[in-house]
Amino acid sequence: MAAVVLTRIGRDDASDAEDGNVLLQAVNATGPNPFTESTARAGSAPSVTPTPTGSVPPHTVRGVSGSAPGLYGGTRNVADCDVEKQIRLLGEAEARNRAFASVAEVEPSGVPAYLRSLTPVQLRVDTRVTNHGFRDGAATGYQAILQAGTAVLVDGRGLPRVRCACGNPLTPPVARRTTPKPTGEAWPGFRFSHVVAVKEARRDIDAFVLYDSDHDVWIYRSRGDTGEKDKQIG
Repeated sequence: MAAVVLTRIGRDDASDAEDGNVLLQAVNATGPNPFTESTARAGSAPSVTPTPTGSVPPHTVRGVSGSAPGLYGGTRNVADCDVEKQIRLLGEAEARNRAFASVAEVEPSGVPAYLRSLTPVQLRVDTRVTNHGFRDGAATGYQAILQAGTAVLVDGRGLPRVRCACGNPLTPPVARRTTPKPTGEAWPGFRFSHVVAVKEARRDIDAFVLYDSDHDVWIYRSRGDTGEKDKQIG
């Protein structure tokens, strides 16, 4: 159960595939142009070694379903992100809230409900995403790899939607026609071949199966819950 078995996405379906760099972002690094101050709980989930199926070229993204047991981690009855703080910080900054809403594809007034619909978890594998900073009154997207242990909020299909260390909205990664060049400082053990991209689950996830590294147990966390209703498995 601890292994995460990956399948091939191949080249992403995005028609606007682009070339360029991908920024490495360590667990607690704020990164460029953060939307808000950190709302992440300090901690680190141990990474897992991906088990890919077959060989893939460097520009091909390895994919794992957002519903895969053990893709995410968390501590029982503890939220990895402070959702209410995130709501308050954005609510106090109209321009940032509006830019956040544009990425999330919701109305600015709908941001609180949107955030409360997400589930706080920790990445257990280095994960590629499109991150969005806030600059000159708007969201600016860039490709990034988030280190395992990073606190994120995921949606009902298991896709990372917010990076809690900076309050940035996230979307799936954009395809590259050539091998991306990693920039920034690599963490110990980083290997580009072990990076994954989360694929949308085929149906809504009622509960995520998380590994609790603090207690070496597995837990169920209901979609949209902050950990209060966590149940230990077994």
